[in-house]
Amino acid sequence: MKIVIIGDGKVGHKLTSQLSEENYDIVLIDQNEGKLKEALNQLDIFCITGNGADVEIQRQADVPHADLVIACASTDELNMLSCLLAKRLGAKHTIARVRNPVYYRQIDLLKEDLHLSMAVNPELAAANEIARVLLFPETSKVETFMKGRVELVEFPVREESHLVELSLAEIYQKYQIKILVCAVKRGTEVFIPDGDFVLEKGDKLHIAAAHQELKSFFCALGRKTTKVRKVLICGGGHVCFYLAGQLLQAGMQVKIIEKNEKRCEVLCENLPRATVIHGDAASHELLLEEGIQSADAVVALTGMDEENIIMALFAKTQGVSKIVAKVNEDTRAQMVEGLGIDSIISAKSATADAILGYVRARNNSARSVNMETMYRLINGKIEAQEFIIKKEGPYTNVPLKDLPTKPNNLIACIGRKRKIIIPGGEDHLEVGDSVIIITKEHVINDLSDILA
Repeated sequence: MKIVIIGDGKVGHKLTSQLSEENYDIVLIDQNEGKLKEALNQLDIFCITGNGADVEIQRQADVPHADLVIACASTDELNMLSCLLAKRLGAKHTIARVRNPVYYRQIDLLKEDLHLSMAVNPELAAANEIARVLLFPETSKVETFMKGRVELVEFPVREESHLVELSLAEIYQKYQIKILVCAVKRGTEVFIPDGDFVLEKGDKLHIAAAHQELKSFFCALGRKTTKVRKVLICGGGHVCFYLAGQLLQAGMQVKIIEKNEKRCEVLCENLPRATVIHGDAASHELLLEEGIQSADAVVALTGMDEENIIMALFAKTQGVSKIVAKVNEDTRAQMVEGLGIDSIISAKSATADAILGYVRARNNSARSVNMETMYRLINGKIEAQEFIIKKEGPYTNVPLKDLPTKPNNLIACIGRKRKIIIPGGEDHLEVGDSVIIITKEHVINDLSDILA
């Protein structure tokens, strides 16, 4: 599959790294020669220096024969124009990154006129992720499958937790709730556990279940399900705009601190029910003045990772129970997890996952399954993928206990008609089922890839 990526920014670079690892034929276009040299040294790709909206540059990149062109340069206009030209030159599919809320509101019209296969909005993707975590505050991350009917949540095992020193089999026996622990992160190690796996304090569990079953499980653990009502958002960019709109709709009180006066005016105009404060959220005095101690949640969304980390740590010292920080740099994100900030959001990772999912879906469209959704978890060490079975295969109508699967692969959940099945050994797969597969450190393009 031949893919041309326009723009070697945060999203472009992460995509190029992930796709080149999977042996796609990648051409990267950017105007910054220095950045391209760096990418060329690190990755097995072909690079072209120039403007991605220039027809000659696109021809040099062999766009007319490309299966997919992904435009994620710095401006929306450049991305949309690049995709339009690519389509005219003969590229089969195009994806544009579109961040401006004004453009995104009319994206359906734009997609049609520009013949876009997909439009991605990193800020909206990040806002959706944060909103899910705030609506389910016991968790540190929430991903959804099967059109929202199944959730895959990250849940830290605290020192005082009833789960410490219990095996997974004992937990399922004790609580009798239809959940499945799909993956466990312990220190730097990652496990796809079986029933004998014993939990320890500090473990991070990834649990798959229907929303109601998860709520029942957290209630059974004695977790007080205190709803988030008052949210303090530090930084008023696009992520804040999308997030505040969702939280206000959910009935929460939202206070935004933003240091750019003009941006404050825009937010006041577009979010009349939010309280907007003109000031620097990096000032601890201002945060105390604006009631950080009485907030149920603090979300740090400034444009600087370092500022967001410091705000998150300050919120922790003030006893805020739910803290979310936007941290784009992968190495910093890993460091912050070690400091006890559970919910780290990266707009570039959310976008890269969405595009990677689309690329995989195109790649396996001729197979016996369709890939619907894909998430990378635990710094990319685990993948959760949702497939729909289109026709009979060696994995259909066989009891799961008799299905010879490779190590580190797990069938986490089956969606059949309106039923959600957390599978046991007697269950089986059928044509028409949605299936969630958890896999460690290798790529699955077809369900037969998990068979031994």
